[in-house]
Amino acid sequence: MTNVRNADYAALLLRVSLGALFLAHGLLKVFVFTLPGTAKFFEQLGYPSLLAYVVVAAEIGGGLALIFGALTRIVSVALIPVMIGALLVHLPNGWLFSNANGGWEFPALWTALLIVQALLGPGAFAVRLPHAEGQALGSMR
Repeated sequence: MTNVRNADYAALLLRVSLGALFLAHGLLKVFVFTLPGTAKFFEQLGYPSLLAYVVVAAEIGGGLALIFGALTRIVSVALIPVMIGALLVHLPNGWLFSNANGGWEFPALWTALLIVQALLGPGAFAVRLPHAEGQALGSMR
């Protein structure tokens, strides 16, 4: 039997952890790799450079939304394609992220964690928007 009170805190921990990681990765692309550098990297991978800006916006905006618990289920589902894209980029590099150019273990884990977050919902201490998530993806409670 699941203890609902503990589940709310588990969802909170997962949500804030995922949010912080997405925010950090988005800001890394802005401040370290730079937006033009990230766009060029996307082009080298065969993706349109515009997609880099979409990914950075999704990572930063999605990360902040997850940290605050706003539209958690929707944001979690919306970030899955970003992680599938990362998974496909790292797939040829093998399983372990310690491999040259990083393997696919972390993008796969992030994808699974986003699915878990979408199923759990926001948990404790979340910004609640009335009816927004329940109508979009179905209420779990």
